[in-house]
Amino acid sequence: MKTKLAILTAACLLILSACAPATPIEPTPDVSAIRTSAASTVVAELTLTAAAFTPTPLPPTETPIPEPLATETPTAAFTTDPTQIALGTPGQLCDDTSFDNATVDVTILDGTQMTPGQEFVKTWKIKNTGICSWGDGYGLIYAGYAEKMDGQPVPLGTLVEVGQEVEVSVNFKAPIKVGEYTSAWQMANAKGIPFGKAIFVKIIVK
Repeated sequence: MKTKLAILTAACLLILSACAPATPIEPTPDVSAIRTSAASTVVAELTLTAAAFTPTPLPPTETPIPEPLATETPTAAFTTDPTQIALGTPGQLCDDTSFDNATVDVTILDGTQMTPGQEFVKTWKIKNTGICSWGDGYGLIYAGYAEKMDGQPVPLGTLVEVGQEVEVSVNFKAPIKVGEYTSAWQMANAKGIPFGKAIFVKIIVK
């Protein structure tokens, strides 16, 4: 009995061995898992590559501030009367004149009374305060305002050095009409260019 049972068991084992597949069946791979793993691998590789090639940022450099360009300070031009020419020391005029109010009127004080048409000579004392001498061609000219009163300047007739005082005169004729009259005159150089302060004569015609 035992022998039959052993033979039957052996026969079953042989049958089972014959029916069993020769190689074990491998499980079907999970496609999603494979894609996820591949994507993770690619991302990791890209991250490593980017880290390898990303340049190290340089420390910030200070932007140089341009220095302001040096500008030349404009030199103030020396200005005087446009009709004058400065000679010698800057600031001094070649032709200039002044007078002392206390001594300028040598004859015919202001307010002197005249008869209509009366002729008279007015004389002033002035000083050469320029840096040029007064020579030929220098003299008084009508200043262009107030009454001329037929004024005719007397020629200078002498050389006036720098700093020297001189008397200058004009021949006048009083107007015919009664009233108060003033006439203004000024020194001029040989070119007829006036300079210095004007001088006046004032009369009353009665």
